[in-house]
Amino acid sequence: MILFLIGIVIFFLARNAEMYLPNFHDAKRIFRIVGISLALFGLASSSVKQIEAGEIGVQTLFGKVQARILESGLNVVNPFVEIKLFDTKTQNYTMSSVSSEGDKTGDDAIRVLSADGLEVIVDLTILYRIIPSESPTIYREIGLNYKDIVVRPITRTRIRDNAVYYAAVDLYSKRRDEFQSRISLGIEKDLKSRGMILEQLLVRNITLPPSVRAAIESKINAEQEAQKMEFVLQKERQEAERKRVEAQGIADYQRIINSEITDRLLQYESIKAQKRLHFLRMQRLLSWGKGIVRF
Repeated sequence: MILFLIGIVIFFLARNAEMYLPNFHDAKRIFRIVGISLALFGLASSSVKQIEAGEIGVQTLFGKVQARILESGLNVVNPFVEIKLFDTKTQNYTMSSVSSEGDKTGDDAIRVLSADGLEVIVDLTILYRIIPSESPTIYREIGLNYKDIVVRPITRTRIRDNAVYYAAVDLYSKRRDEFQSRISLGIEKDLKSRGMILEQLLVRNITLPPSVRAAIESKINAEQEAQKMEFVLQKERQEAERKRVEAQGIADYQRIINSEITDRLLQYESIKAQKRLHFLRMQRLLSWGKGIVRF
C-alpha cells in the first residue's frame, strides 16, 4: 500500500510540475509512467496476503470488521483492508508462585479460601485455543489481548468460586480430581461463550498453610505407626497359631502312641534293648582281647 501511495504522489507531481518547471516537459511522461507503475504494483502486492500455518487473518475495512476470515496460505483481498492475525494453535496460560514459570512477572498463584476458612495457594496451567470461525467476533468484542481480558479473569474467578465447597485437606488429597473437574466445566462453558475452547486444565500444585501441612504429616506418621503395629500383631498372632498347631500335633502324636502301646510291644522293645546292650559288651570284650594279644 505504501508503494501505491508513492506512485500516486509521483503521478500527480509529474502532472502538475510543468506549470512550475517549464523545462520539465520532456521528463513528465517518464515520471507519470513510473508513478502509475508503482501505484499498480503496490495495489497488486496489497491485494495478495500470505497467512502462515496455524494462523488466521481477520479483515477490517475502515474500522469495520469483515465476516470473511483468511485461511493459511495465499489470499486475494481488498488492498485497502487491514489484517489482524490470530493464533489458532493450542495456547497455554500459567499462573504460578514461581516468577519464572508464570505469564506474569512475580508471584501470580491464585490464593483462595477453602470451606474451613484457610488460605490455599493454587498453581495451574490452562490449555486452550480460539475457534477460527469466531475470530471476527473475538476481535470486535474483545480484541487481540483476549488472554488477559478473558482467559485470566475467568480462570481465577472460577477457581475461587469453587474452592469454597472444599476443605483445605480435601483439595490437597482425595477430592483434588473432583475439584479440578468442577472448575474445568465452569471455565469450559465461559470460554466457549467467548469463542474459545478449553482443551485441558492442569492443577500443578496446591500449597496448604504450614499448620495444616504439619497436621497432615502427623496424621500420616500416626497411620504408618498404626500399620506397623498391626503388622507386628498379625505376625505374633500367626506365631501363636503356629505354636498351637505344633502343640496340638505333639499331643495327638502322644495320644496315638499311648493308645497303641501293648504289653507284647513293650516286651519286644525290651528284648531289642537287651540285644543292643549284649552287642555293645561283646564289642568291648573283643577290643580288650586284641589289646592283650598285642601286649
